[in-house]
Amino acid sequence: MGTNTNGQLIKSTKYINLPVIEHHEILYHHFEKYIKLNASLKHELTSRITFKTFHKGELVHDADMICTKSYFIQKGLLRTYFLKDGKEVTEYFCSEGEWINSPHSLMQRTKDIYYIDALENTDVFCLHINDLGFLFDNFPEMERYARLSMGSIFGHLMERITSLRFTSAKEKYDHFCQVYHDIYHRLPLGMVASYLGITQETLSRIRAEK
Repeated sequence: MGTNTNGQLIKSTKYINLPVIEHHEILYHHFEKYIKLNASLKHELTSRITFKTFHKGELVHDADMICTKSYFIQKGLLRTYFLKDGKEVTEYFCSEGEWINSPHSLMQRTKDIYYIDALENTDVFCLHINDLGFLFDNFPEMERYARLSMGSIFGHLMERITSLRFTSAKEKYDHFCQVYHDIYHRLPLGMVASYLGITQETLSRIRAEK
């Protein structure tokens, strides 16, 4: 369960198998941007990938749990964050066309510090780590797909490291705007300030100066 802005619990929706041909076609179209899909691979993707909608404010992944799924965002916006002294610290954001998970937890099958929540109502395709392993073992082309598409998570982590090299708040903000220019207008300012490591008041001042 997650909470909304009023602190009310939001019940998680159930995972379901892809029920509508439209979802199948969206899924195939995405994969075919990177690899060719034969009938066998299409069948396995359809049977192993599920579709789910997360509501705004819903917790997608809890740091107290081992991450076992990777999520491809069809529509919406998700955030990765951790807790420091009881406060949420934003690590990065992911939007349409990107995969998101807790990488260390997913690969090492252990708990990690990261939570993932939904900043908007978000439609995702879900792939369990065991099913991902099956696809890698039986379809060599999936390794190419992973290199080209699923690496976006590590790209966000590298950008996060890069952002730490900037010393002034304005430099950090300018870099953030470059990285997240497509979705900046959809992000709550408090979470942007958290990502930058500055107060919301400082962020407002920097934005007013531009």
